[in-house]
Amino acid sequence: MAKGIADDNTRRIAPRSNLTYVLNGKLKHLISLTAKDPQVYIYGAASLSSLSFQLSSRFLFKPLPSLAHINCERKKEMALKLTIEQEFSQLSERVKSLDLHPTRPWILTSLYSGTVCIWNYQTQTMEKSFKVTESPVRSAKFIARKQWIVTGSDDRFIRVYNYETTELVKEFEAHSDYIRGVLVHPTLPCVLSSSDDILIKMWNWEKGWECAQTFEGHSHYVMQVVFNPKDTSIFASASLDATVKIWNLNSPTPVATLNGHSKGVNCIDFFMRGDKLYLLTGSDDFTAKVWHYETKSCVHTLEGHTHNITSCCVHPRLPIIITTSEDNTIRLWDATTYRLENTLDYGLQRVWAVGCKQESCQVAFGCDNGTTMLKVAVADAGTTQ
Repeated sequence: MAKGIADDNTRRIAPRSNLTYVLNGKLKHLISLTAKDPQVYIYGAASLSSLSFQLSSRFLFKPLPSLAHINCERKKEMALKLTIEQEFSQLSERVKSLDLHPTRPWILTSLYSGTVCIWNYQTQTMEKSFKVTESPVRSAKFIARKQWIVTGSDDRFIRVYNYETTELVKEFEAHSDYIRGVLVHPTLPCVLSSSDDILIKMWNWEKGWECAQTFEGHSHYVMQVVFNPKDTSIFASASLDATVKIWNLNSPTPVATLNGHSKGVNCIDFFMRGDKLYLLTGSDDFTAKVWHYETKSCVHTLEGHTHNITSCCVHPRLPIIITTSEDNTIRLWDATTYRLENTLDYGLQRVWAVGCKQESCQVAFGCDNGTTMLKVAVADAGTTQ
């Protein structure tokens, strides 16, 4: 035991009484300290897991912010160790939405300028690009089983294109205000659209794109809708009225409302943990919240962003929650412990959209200045404080 300059393998503590420490299972030393000599350095502890303490009731721990430290009152948790590789990056005008094709190496982006692009992230080239409208296209999705793209824009129109030929298949005025989002049903021939006119509508393409249902209940812009993966007759919506609502496709009114955010809700996702279903929401109050679906109660609040949260999702393969924000960052959280694991900034300014692909470790992001794709993997796990 010796005093000296702390290094990376040093743990600094500030006891007032007796300290017994055990290294690799063996009792190493007993120290008696007085008020005149209140600090001691312990050397050779390569990791916190190899060092444990038996402390008197008068022991006082004093952490130093500049050094790794031992919190004797906190249970050790397992930390995810993520490897993150940037696989694709392309500068462009502001990206408002993106979608990943289920079988091809394609990223679909819709731009504030009114253009839609398809990028091949394997060849790093543009496959298609065409002008949809002079207004921002806030949402675009693949309908892969029809070889279509469906778009929703500020001019209030839904447009459908064949992505092989870029031929316009259908266009119609769908809402009386900006269209914030479009969502394709996984099995039915239907698309949901959400709008600043505070309505959600369902469109059936097998019936000439007729409006099969109008959903009313929000009091402000409806920013996003998402289907329940366990029961796709159910969907949830996020609104700037600061609520989340649950709907059944067969009813025009909501079946439940979730309250908890103090400002508007911009984004939403469903996810499973074990056999339980949860919701994830992101808000202009700078927080994301995790909700238990059955009880409709908030079980955790994720804090750390310094501006509005713009998009969120739980990765379909990896145990991570992903949030993006107008603070220019992407944040990765452990989906089990809710620990913040990584904060990323690729210099593309505000991040507006996130997209994941089933059975893939890839995640794409749409930003003010372009698009980037990451490959994320869990390397291994270790104990941390």
